[in-house]
Amino acid sequence: MTTPQQLAKHLRELHTGNNVAGVNLRDALAGVTLRQAIEKVHGLNSIAMLVFHVNYYVNVVLKVMQGKPLDAHDKYSFGLGPLETEEAWQQLVNKAFSEAEQLAGLIEQMSETQLQEDFASGKYGNNFRNLLGQVEHTYYHLGQISLIKKMVQQP
Repeated sequence: MTTPQQLAKHLRELHTGNNVAGVNLRDALAGVTLRQAIEKVHGLNSIAMLVFHVNYYVNVVLKVMQGKPLDAHDKYSFGLGPLETEEAWQQLVNKAFSEAEQLAGLIEQMSETQLQEDFASGKYGNNFRNLLGQVEHTYYHLGQISLIKKMVQQP
């Protein structure tokens, strides 16, 4: 298996399961209602906000991998508007999974050489650094989502 294929597999498993950590985003979000998704506990971000935030950066990297310019601003990465329906919550979740799968598909088509090429302008290092960083970033927030889910589902 090539390094790009391994990265793509890692990103998929992080989202859908069968990974080394034994925890994944799909299972962590299973059964989370809109009320639970938007609930803020102890001043922490909500589950919905964290899903939005993680997907914001997946979307940014996806666009760069599609040949589009890098257009990311940290100040927008927590810019989730109000979620008022279960349908809106599910659309957010579905978008996160869909875009992660699209990104994984592009990653696995890359060559080893492309992994070493500059990400966007090169200011942020190479593609490998940014793709691995995407996985690490998502795992970081997955831990937060898992803990917050336990808090909002307490009786």
